[in-house]
Amino acid sequence: MYAVIQTGGKQYRVQPGDKVKVESLDAEAGQEVAFEKVLLIQSDDGVKIGQPFVSGGKVTGTVVAHGRHPKIRIIKFRRRKHHMKQAGHRQNYTEVQINEISA
Repeated sequence: MYAVIQTGGKQYRVQPGDKVKVESLDAEAGQEVAFEKVLLIQSDDGVKIGQPFVSGGKVTGTVVAHGRHPKIRIIKFRRRKHHMKQAGHRQNYTEVQINEISA
């Protein structure tokens, strides 16, 4: 059984027991979270596809930790002008353990 959920403007394929790094959520570590925007659920009964979301579909999980992704380097460079500008970016994330998928 698996589901496709939408959170933080991205889509994730999840199944019970998975650990997923999603965009930062306002929840403490150990707290339950529910994802209501379920796009697809595949189970033994078959496939349920939402238009755009599956009615009654819900994925629950537990927040494991909060963290930051590795740094991404951004370089702007102009050739022959002795000009270079560097910056870096680290995106925050929340790691969620998927517990249950219900349709």
